[in-house]
This record gives sequence, C-alpha cells and structure tokens, in this order.
Amino acid sequence: MQLEDYFEFLSPDDIRIKGHRIGIDDVIKYYLDGYTPEQIQTDLPSLSLEKIYATITYYLHHRTDMNAYMLRLDQEREEHYQEWAQAEPSPAVKRIRELKAKRINMVG
Repeated sequence: MQLEDYFEFLSPDDIRIKGHRIGIDDVIKYYLDGYTPEQIQTDLPSLSLEKIYATITYYLHHRTDMNAYMLRLDQEREEHYQEWAQAEPSPAVKRIRELKAKRINMVG
C-alpha cells in the first residue's frame, strides 16, 4: 500500500482522509501544535491511529508542498471570513441586534 492510498485528492486544495470528511489539514494542524497521534485520536475519534500516522508521515515526506497547502487553506479561510464580516447582515441578525440594543437601553 502506498501512502497516497490513505487519501482522496479531491482538488489541489482539498485532500481528505479516505472514508472521512476530515481533511489532512485537520490532522496536520494538531500535529504542528504538538499533539501526539494518541491525543489527535482523542479529538478525532473516528480516525484510526493508522490513518493519523499515515497523515503525519505524508506530511513529513511532503513538508514543503504541505506547508504551501496549509498556507493556501489559511489564506482562503481568511478571505472567506473577511467577505462574511463585510457582508450585509440578514434581516434576522438585524432584528436580533435591535432587540439586544433595546434590552441594553432598558437596563442601562
């Protein structure tokens, strides 16, 4: 079995662990934060230790490409967040904000 057999390469910026919706970036983040494979499994219990070790090994064998992958994902998430933060709030959010402001004015 090859390391790549553990993963589904859906696009250049979407690599998942085969049989899961979990991206390899999720496991790599834990690993880079200093988690052991056993600690990662505690937070991601649907993954076997074998798949966690395979993901870490894949990262270590492709560190430069994986670091670039992780950076692209972080940039994409930041762009999506900025778009969301600047978007006009929905009518429901506006109404909740109005009610909250009224409550604060009543108390204060």
